[in-house]
Amino acid sequence: MPDRVHCAHILVKTEQEAKMVLERLKKGEKFANMAAEVSLCPSRKRGGDLGIFTRGKMVKEFENAAFSLQKGETSPVVKTKFGYHIVKRLE
Repeated sequence: MPDRVHCAHILVKTEQEAKMVLERLKKGEKFANMAAEVSLCPSRKRGGDLGIFTRGKMVKEFENAAFSLQKGETSPVVKTKFGYHIVKRLE
């Protein structure tokens, strides 16, 4: 597993919202546009881009999802203490 990863995410309050976001992404909507529209995270201004981070910088559930993805891949719904995330590996 890599020591660093570049990801974007979309953060919403409920699992139902997260599932709706995933469906919209599967239908072809752009990740960055969805992040700007619905994400609760300030990263929404950057299309959800969190930049490059190393292990130990994010909560465990989020980190596990981020580091398990291949470039361009999008995660299923990930629950953390902050809400429900969809994570996309950028690099």
